[in-house]
Amino acid sequence: MVKGSCICGAVRFEIGKVPESYNACHCSICRKFGGHYWSAFGVEDADFRLVEDRGLKWFRTSPHAQRGFCGDCGAALFYRPDGKGLWEVAPGSIDGPTGTHLAGHIFVASKGDYYDLNDGLPQRQH
Repeated sequence: MVKGSCICGAVRFEIGKVPESYNACHCSICRKFGGHYWSAFGVEDADFRLVEDRGLKWFRTSPHAQRGFCGDCGAALFYRPDGKGLWEVAPGSIDGPTGTHLAGHIFVASKGDYYDLNDGLPQRQH
């Protein structure tokens, strides 16, 4: 079991298995949510368990998804698409080593002008 949390511990969770890789999203909503581009890996409902949710707050950022964060410390934690049975979890919220790696970039057509992407990883415009 892999454990994760926000900064203050008001949101804690466990994951059965962390995927091998994940993508970074450069859309404007992700950049505003995390303060820069945002990364997440998918975990199915069956492999995810909230241990502590007293600080968990949700904000609907589109007609089809919401974002979870800690209302106490402000940590950006989750992206939750409606009806998919999936938690998109920020790799930085994992306590200790993740065992995963960045595999590519999505929505690069709307990336910020204040950084470059030159890591050689695949890039998708959408």
